[in-house]
Amino acid sequence: MKAVFLDASTLGSDVTLEPIERVTGPLTCHPRTTPDQVIERIRGFDTVLVNKVVLGQEHFEACPELETIAVVATGLNNIDRKAAEAQGIRVLNVTHYGRSTVAQHTLALILALATRLLDYNRDVRDGKWARSDMFCLMDHPIMELEGKTLGIIGYGDLGQGVAERAKAFGMKILLGCRPGQEPGEVDGYPRLPLDDLLPQVDVLSLHCLLTDETRNLIGAVQLSQMKDSALVINTSRGGLVDEQALADALRSGTIGGAGFDVLTEEPPRNGNPLLEDDIPNLIVTPHSAWASREARQRIVEITARNLSAVAQ
Repeated sequence: MKAVFLDASTLGSDVTLEPIERVTGPLTCHPRTTPDQVIERIRGFDTVLVNKVVLGQEHFEACPELETIAVVATGLNNIDRKAAEAQGIRVLNVTHYGRSTVAQHTLALILALATRLLDYNRDVRDGKWARSDMFCLMDHPIMELEGKTLGIIGYGDLGQGVAERAKAFGMKILLGCRPGQEPGEVDGYPRLPLDDLLPQVDVLSLHCLLTDETRNLIGAVQLSQMKDSALVINTSRGGLVDEQALADALRSGTIGGAGFDVLTEEPPRNGNPLLEDDIPNLIVTPHSAWASREARQRIVEITARNLSAVAQ
């Protein structure tokens, strides 16, 4: 193989790419690649590794020697798969690498919101506790998770990991139907249409891919169906939730809080409704739910296995 990695810095400097190089031989690595650099950098290579760099028909036509695209992530939104198939280019991706890490981050968001952790920490730092005439502060309502209902939309590897951990907190689990799914039962958990699911949940956690069918799956109408104390968590893909509708719902008290690790545009250079200062009980993290060192090293190892399989 003759392989190039177009955005190697997206995996961080604390992982080793040696497992991949044992399969491909010496790997040409670029920390980042801009759109106008892509063709120049992939020409002459039969294998291209990318995380978020966009590859499409113009690149494939300009580089007829290209045989394999290895995406070092699960999502394939950045690859024109139809154009790749038409050119006979195989597209590989990585699955089942981040169950523990993403589930951990999801539960961290739920716990921080349910306990109003950031609000109370801010109150302490602002001196509010020191000035209080009581031994404690109780200005922000705390939700006990035991006995509460968690709704999960997207019950794949990550959704299952979240369900497993939430169950340990004593939460009841319900599943929601993605577009095209039928109601039923999975692993003993009821799977319900969204209209039936949303009014019941205390926490809604999204773990489905972004497709034309799931874009803005949760909008103003869906948010209005939820409890005014409900929490919405998205560690999956930006675009699953109408961000302006969510910001409005948080401001108006239509729902109780939200924790997001993903936004429609990343990084959000043009601003985002969820980054305004006046939104209560909202936590936004910078698409870091997947990024433990252990998970990133697993991505490397799984990519190496994927490439080894096609090389045989």
